[in-house]
Amino acid sequence: MLRRDAVREYAGGALWILPVVFGTVAVLASVLISQIEPASGTFLDRISFQGSAADARTLVLAITGTVVTVIALVLGLSVVALQLSSTEFSPRLLRNFLRDRPNQVALSVYLATFAYCAALLFTVGVGPNPEDYPRLAVSGSIVLLFASMAMVLYFADHLQHSLQVEAIMRRVEHDTRAVIRNAPRDVELDPPQPPAWARPVPAMSSGYLQTTHPELLLPLAVKHGVSLALTTGVGQHVTLGSPLAVVWSESEDDPEPDLEMIRKELAVDVGIGFERTRQEDIAFGIRQLVDVAVKALSPAINDPYTAIQAIQHMSTIFSLMAAIPLGPRVARDPSGSVVVVPSRVYGQYLAKMCGLVRRYGASEPNVMTALLYLMGNAARVARKDQVRLEAIADQARLVAQDAEREIPQPADAILVLSYEEGFQQTVARYLSELQ
Repeated sequence: MLRRDAVREYAGGALWILPVVFGTVAVLASVLISQIEPASGTFLDRISFQGSAADARTLVLAITGTVVTVIALVLGLSVVALQLSSTEFSPRLLRNFLRDRPNQVALSVYLATFAYCAALLFTVGVGPNPEDYPRLAVSGSIVLLFASMAMVLYFADHLQHSLQVEAIMRRVEHDTRAVIRNAPRDVELDPPQPPAWARPVPAMSSGYLQTTHPELLLPLAVKHGVSLALTTGVGQHVTLGSPLAVVWSESEDDPEPDLEMIRKELAVDVGIGFERTRQEDIAFGIRQLVDVAVKALSPAINDPYTAIQAIQHMSTIFSLMAAIPLGPRVARDPSGSVVVVPSRVYGQYLAKMCGLVRRYGASEPNVMTALLYLMGNAARVARKDQVRLEAIADQARLVAQDAEREIPQPADAILVLSYEEGFQQTVARYLSELQ
């Protein structure tokens, strides 16, 4: 499962896989269509190329050269798009561009046209009878040429729209919502704690923890007769040799487990990579939106409205998160073995997001009001959860305190303070309903 997940994640973000598949299929299609000889007077005969072998070869050569130029142009535009996304928004958004399916399809069509025509050159105008060439296959190259030209227009339009900040943030929100929908539900807010005799298991590589599968770790723990708790959650960084997990037996007097064997098996069942991915990491999408907001609030850009847009997208995400269980994952076996995977609770996600945006945008009333609006939406969803309501209320108080301290004009701060006061009254009413 772990290897399959890793391959799927890599394939989704690799810009070369789909073009190579299309190119291979195009070569095979060129070979197969070249074997077709339409009967005289049939529909296929009428749509087959009617020129001489020399005309056909010249046409195929021209299409091949044109498509090579188009591929160079598209790659150049792609590099510009990557640079703009990285410098103006966030370097963590580059994966979103690489994962963009329309970009992959456009490159695939161009490469398929080139591969088809290149393979066709082996049969057009060569051989013992040069005038006997695959006319239907040459017509296919013309069809691919028109498809490539249409894809150029589509790619230019799509690229222009995909570079708009609203489109970028909408894509991040969409991807994060998918992660939230697939988030596990085996959550325990008070998981078992490792005893004093627990032994650390060092990591075998450095990188970001990408996936954790308690259903894979539990058989490992049962096999060795131990309980296991990871020390690092998804999205966090682990260093070679540092503790990745701790294991413990039921009693301090039990035989010591084979830590080296557990270490090797743990490296197979826990996904560690050189970068964060969205597979199980809700915080990764939040981090991307926070990056956009913080960069927009920097003195170099000074674009608070973009920051407000990022907060509005985060409002949707945090409202969805308020409706699902969040916290450490726990898997248990009847034998007594337990596996614990740490994860943030709702208040920690909220504090991480609000803290960065609040510190950078504390002097802008509209940004502070947008943060309070986010918390108001989240509170309405979490109105039956006292712990989450209290965490949201705490963050709202910090927003009001920072706004009161940083906004130079008291009249501007009144809007934020009044909004926060009304918000606290609403939260107090929700809490009283739970009594």
